[in-house]
Amino acid sequence: MGLAKEFTKGLWSDIPPFRFVLGICPTLACSTTVKDGFGMGLCLTFVVAGSNIIISLLKKVIPDQVRIACFIAVIATFVVIVELATQAFAYELYLSLGIFIPLIVVNCIVLGRAEAFASKARNPLHYSIADGLGMGFGFTISLVAMAAFREIFGKGTFWGYHIMWSGFEPFTFLQKPPGAFAVFGLMLGIMNLFGEKKEM
Repeated sequence: MGLAKEFTKGLWSDIPPFRFVLGICPTLACSTTVKDGFGMGLCLTFVVAGSNIIISLLKKVIPDQVRIACFIAVIATFVVIVELATQAFAYELYLSLGIFIPLIVVNCIVLGRAEAFASKARNPLHYSIADGLGMGFGFTISLVAMAAFREIFGKGTFWGYHIMWSGFEPFTFLQKPPGAFAVFGLMLGIMNLFGEKKEM
C-alpha cells in the first residue's frame, strides 16, 4: 500500500506544477503542442527517476556539506543522457524543446525530490523509484493537459493533426506566452478547488 501511495501522490495530491507550483518555466514554454509537452514530460520523468535511484543508493556516503553539489552532478549526468538520446533518436523533438532539455538540471522538481525524498534515510530505494516515476508522470500529465487545451483551441490541432471543423477560427492568443500564463492560472485555480496548495 505504501509503495502505491508514493507513486500515486505525484499524479494528483502532489502533482508538481499545480500543488507545489514547481517547474513552471518548462510547463509554460513546452506546452504549445501536445507532442512537445509529452516529450518534455518523458525527459523529466527519466531524469527524476534516474537521479532518485542513484541518490538513494549513495545517500549514506554523500557528505551532508556537499550533498546539493553531488545531487546536481547526478542530475546533470542524466540530463546529458537525455539530451544525447533525444538528439540521436528524436531530433525534431530535440530542436523543438531546445534549451529546456539542458535546463532540467536546475528544475526544482528534480532537485526537490532528491533533497526532500530520495536522500532521506527513512525512504528505501523502491520508494524513491516510485516517487520519481510518480512525480515525473504527474508533470507529464500537467504538460499534456495544458498543451491539449492550448493546441486544440489555439491551433485547431491535436498532436499536429487538424481536428476542428473547417470554419473554426483558432484563438491564437493561447499559443503565445501570455496565453500560457492564462491557461496555467485557469488550471491552477481549478486544481485549488479540489485541494490546498502544498509547500516543499
